Amino acid sequence: MVTSIVLTGGGSSRLGGNKALQIVGGKSLLQRVIERVTLISDQILVIGSPHQRGFPVDSGIEYREDLYPGKGPLGGIYTGLLASKSVYNLVVACDLPFLNVELLRYLIRLSPGFDAVVPRVGKVQPLHAVYSKNCLDAVKVQVEHNLLKISRFLDSVNVRYVEETECRSIDRQLLSFFNVNSRADLARVNRLAEDIGLKNGDKL
Repeated sequence: MVTSIVLTGGGSSRLGGNKALQIVGGKSLLQRVIERVTLISDQILVIGSPHQRGFPVDSGIEYREDLYPGKGPLGGIYTGLLASKSVYNLVVACDLPFLNVELLRYLIRLSPGFDAVVPRVGKVQPLHAVYSKNCLDAVKVQVEHNLLKISRFLDSVNVRYVEETECRSIDRQLLSFFNVNSRADLARVNRLAEDIGLKNGDKL
């Protein structure tokens, strides 16, 4: 059993609104991510800040308010792990419209025996990773001590890093890791969506 935890964060001033609701190829970023993780998940949790109550998600998707609002992704990871019914949990940000399902499956297959499986593509990619329930205590300690750097948390657990060459063997262009932080990023993503036929949610 695998649970997917989708972190929506808060509003994005650079995008002029909630990042999760920005449209790519006729669908929101959140919808795009949910479409991908639905293919490999037994449970899907969408984690957001308290002011996002009533966030629109599909039937069967569970929305949970971040137990540590304002504490960054670590708070969201903790909230998701605590609510999860699974030992292994895929954690992804809401702004990754080109998630590659086969790459996600690969990360999950690597998970047994590790606390976390994290790609290292240019830099560590902790919001495109798998975390075990074993991480709960370590995450809680860091959040409660206001030690919010995910890299510091990863130093305290048993991590299997997945290097760029491994990721490229499945996702040659590494589009899985393209995220949206600005209007320019959003425009580029929409162009890419047209180029690769993502208008109707086609598989990458």
